Amino acid sequence: MSGPGDQAPPLAPWLARARDALLRQRGHAWLLQGPSGLGQYELALALASAWLCEEPGPQGACGHCASCHAIKVRTHADLCVLMPEVAMHELGWPLDEKAQAEIDDKKRKPSREIRVEAMRDAVGFAQRTSARGRGKVVLVYPAERMNAISANALLKTLEEPAGDMRFVLASEAAWQLLPTIRSRCLGHALPWPPPEEAQAWLVAQGIAATEAAVLLRAAGGRPDAALRLARNGPSPKAWGLLPKAMQRGDVSALADQAPPAAIEALQKLCHDLMAVRNGAAPRFFDAADLPPAPPAMPLARWAQSLMKAARTAEHPFNAGLMLEALVSEAQSTLNSAAVRRP
Repeated sequence: MSGPGDQAPPLAPWLARARDALLRQRGHAWLLQGPSGLGQYELALALASAWLCEEPGPQGACGHCASCHAIKVRTHADLCVLMPEVAMHELGWPLDEKAQAEIDDKKRKPSREIRVEAMRDAVGFAQRTSARGRGKVVLVYPAERMNAISANALLKTLEEPAGDMRFVLASEAAWQLLPTIRSRCLGHALPWPPPEEAQAWLVAQGIAATEAAVLLRAAGGRPDAALRLARNGPSPKAWGLLPKAMQRGDVSALADQAPPAAIEALQKLCHDLMAVRNGAAPRFFDAADLPPAPPAMPLARWAQSLMKAARTAEHPFNAGLMLEALVSEAQSTLNSAAVRRP
């Protein structure tokens, strides 16, 4: 995922193949679905760019016309982007003046849902005439962040779109969408790339081959998530040392991570220890980096506790104390394997 001012990497080959196939289809609404970290947003934006491009080619948007430039600088008059305000900021899309003023004046925090006010603006956008004559596009990501009110506001426009209107919804949890939304879209499950192709793509982004393999494992095989880890996560070496650090109760191993990222890392560790406990191979860590698997009951209690912590991770009462508590619980669980029962 690219942030504001970042140069977005070239479209990954598996996403390019999906884009080419989707551009050959006819319809007015698409739902791109699959697990997080596979590139739903990148594919959705590539489709929107191709539909609006003034000189489209067999491989989508040309990348150099006025329409493509307007999308790059986030000012295209015929593209409406619907996202939570937090995601809008992360991806460099501007908010409308009223919403930005409310946030700047600290009247409220950026929304983590797609606000109904933004959806109503999108409905109005759908009723206007195309500014550039290439039609209009509404891009919704992550689509599951629509609440019931905003989803219902979109529904009628999906049912009766204007002739030059297209929608592309990108979701990492499509089952959370209203059935009526899903039924009005052409569904496309994102491809899960082969590990060799995903690793080669990461290397092409400037990541060393040995590091790319570790990052891809840490991301559970999801290349877009691996690229985010390379930019914002722990180093590959630190990732391999994390399990033993948790066994020692070393809080510094997670000190640079925000609570949601720290909890996600611990959930991955818990998952792998559960897998090893049940005779399966670990997914996120190398087996040699894992401590002995604790008994099943402490692992189950730990997993439940991490799920509970994840619900408040975005707004912890005290991030430092929360991190210390998380590491203390991890240490207790990991060392329960060495406790002898009478």
